[in-house]
Amino acid sequence: MEEFLAKAKASAQIIATMQSAEKNRVLVEMADALVAQSGRIITENEKDMREGEANGLDSALLDRLLLDEGRIGGMAQSLREISQLKEPVGRVLEGWMSEDNLRIEKVSVPIGVIGVIYESRPNVTSDVGALCFKSGNVAILKGGKEAEYSNQIIAEILQEVLEQNSLPKEIISLLPDSSREGVSRLIKMDQYVDLIVPRGGEGLIRYISQNASVPVVKHDKGLCHTYIHKDADLEQAVAIAVNAKCQRPGVCNAMETLLVDRALAAEALPRLYAALNAEKTEMRGDPEVQEIIEVELATAEDFDTEYLANILSIKVVEGVDEAIDHIATYGSGHSEAIITENYTAAEAFLNRVDAACVYVNASTRFTDGGAFGFGAEVGISTNKLHARGPMGINELTTYKYKIYGHGEIRT
Repeated sequence: MEEFLAKAKASAQIIATMQSAEKNRVLVEMADALVAQSGRIITENEKDMREGEANGLDSALLDRLLLDEGRIGGMAQSLREISQLKEPVGRVLEGWMSEDNLRIEKVSVPIGVIGVIYESRPNVTSDVGALCFKSGNVAILKGGKEAEYSNQIIAEILQEVLEQNSLPKEIISLLPDSSREGVSRLIKMDQYVDLIVPRGGEGLIRYISQNASVPVVKHDKGLCHTYIHKDADLEQAVAIAVNAKCQRPGVCNAMETLLVDRALAAEALPRLYAALNAEKTEMRGDPEVQEIIEVELATAEDFDTEYLANILSIKVVEGVDEAIDHIATYGSGHSEAIITENYTAAEAFLNRVDAACVYVNASTRFTDGGAFGFGAEVGISTNKLHARGPMGINELTTYKYKIYGHGEIRT
């Protein structure tokens, strides 16, 4: 482990100083290689799919695991989009002359060696590898065991491109010891590793946050809410709610709780029930919801649960204040939405809700690096420091101060 991490640390000096044009050319070559080698990827992915089915993975996890020609093409397209993004390294963020006649520049630089721990989706391997590469960082990747074969072949293909360009393969590599013990060692290796980004289940996040000596940016659970205000366009509200819950229920930006204004509940809930029932959504509601539509009772535990499945908790609230209070109690700081035509209510929600992403009249499903124009994301941070929301290439940089003098000394 230590020998591997020492090589990764040494590689960071190489990638940090690469020119933008060279990085972009290599990224395009990586994209082309993924498409050209799609047969190899699908063959390995089929092994993961067979093992997943044999081990009883549910349909949502199997969907996240699956790779086909279309999804591999999407992976390659993400790399091409990342290659076209504005260079994140070397940006002068601020500049000024000090009273001592020193020219001071605050300049963006790579973080260094970034360990990313994730589950299920093998496209994360190429996305994160490319984002770290573009931002001048070394990526150490630890995927879930359910995607072991897929992650291995994707990493191999990216490393082949690195070596063809006389670059160290350690710039993008899988953690050699993927056991729990290996992860435990990685997150304490602060002499080699500069940042850990865990994205996955609540237990994984808690374990790493409590045991790491390396700084951590959490990709925590997504307990997302949509609040239908009394002044909502009801047709729009139903469409957004169905999309937020049903378009892809097993992801972190899917809605888990629907809040409905009491003034609109009698009219809105039957329409929502019909639309969600058509999508085979299992609905649970508080007693007031149960008076209007036929659903199971939602408990406090339901409102505190990230289902990652086509299950929805519903609650009737008295106005914006109660909706915001409920979100403050149960939300995870990920993504929250209000549906309203009332400007004052919208601004109150935007300003008072404490979350990485806050929406007006749109689905929480848009919280995504690709949808935000980042090409992809390393994770969706629920931290407040140093990154929040989708972590793209700019969030994978830090900064240093460059100071230019003319022989000045301090007196």
